[in-house]
Amino acid sequence: APDLWGPDQWHKNYPIAKGHHQSPIEINNKEVHYDRSLLPWFASYDPGAAKTILNNGKTCRVVFDDSFDRSVLRGGPLPGVYRLRQLHFHWGSSDDHGSEHVVNGVRYAGELHLLHWNPKYSNYLDAVRRTDGIAVLAIFLQVRRTPKPEMKRILEEINAIKTKGKEAPFPNFDPSILFPKSHDYWTYHGSFTTPPCEECITWIVLREPIIVSSDQMAKLRSLSKNAENEPELPLVDNWRPTQPRHYRMVSASFL
Repeated sequence: APDLWGPDQWHKNYPIAKGHHQSPIEINNKEVHYDRSLLPWFASYDPGAAKTILNNGKTCRVVFDDSFDRSVLRGGPLPGVYRLRQLHFHWGSSDDHGSEHVVNGVRYAGELHLLHWNPKYSNYLDAVRRTDGIAVLAIFLQVRRTPKPEMKRILEEINAIKTKGKEAPFPNFDPSILFPKSHDYWTYHGSFTTPPCEECITWIVLREPIIVSSDQMAKLRSLSKNAENEPELPLVDNWRPTQPRHYRMVSASFL
C-alpha cells in the first residue's frame, strides 16, 4: 500500500517539497563544475556546547547550545560564520543504502548532517525562512572492517534513547572528531530533506566518507519509531529519495 505520509505525498501539505531547489540530489562527476574560488571550510566547535542526545521518532539527534557563537562553521562557500545547532543521522534497513545524497550512482550506508544557522538573523526560525539561513555539513557513512572509533561515543547512548521521546544528557562532545581526513567538498543550494522542506540550505557535502562497522549501523537500526508503550516499529530508512536538480550548479572544491 502507498505510504500515506511518504515523501511523495509531502507536497500535499508542504507545496515547497515540489520546488526547484530540493534536496537531496545525485552528484555526478560529469555535471559538477570545479570552482577554484571556493575556499577551505573550518569548524571550531566547543565540546562544552553539547547538551543532549535524543530519539525524536525520526532520527537520533545530538543538540548543542546555540545561544551564542561558541561552535561555528565558516569558510568554504559560506558568507560568514554559522552556528552549530544539532547533528543527526540518516540510515537504511541494510548496509547497501541509507544515505540521502548519491554520488556517481553510489548510495552509502548512512549520512551524518551537522546543521548550522546564520546568526545574522535574530534566531533559528527566522534563519529557516532565508535563502542563506542554514548551512549543513554532510558526511557519508561507509561500511568497512576498520570503523572510526569516534562514532562509539554516540552509539554508546543508543540504549538510553531506544524509543521516541527519550532523551539523555550528552555533555562534552566535539563533533569535529567525526570528520574525515580530506576536507574536499561539493556544494549546492538546496532544502531540508524533511517537511516542510524549506529551500534555505547551503549544502557542503564531503567527498570522503567516514568508516563505520556493520555492527555500528545495526545499533542505529535498533532504535524505535514508537513511544515506550506502543507497538514496536524499527526506525529504519529515514532517508528521502533524490530530487530533480533542475538548473542548479553543483560546485566542487577539488579537481
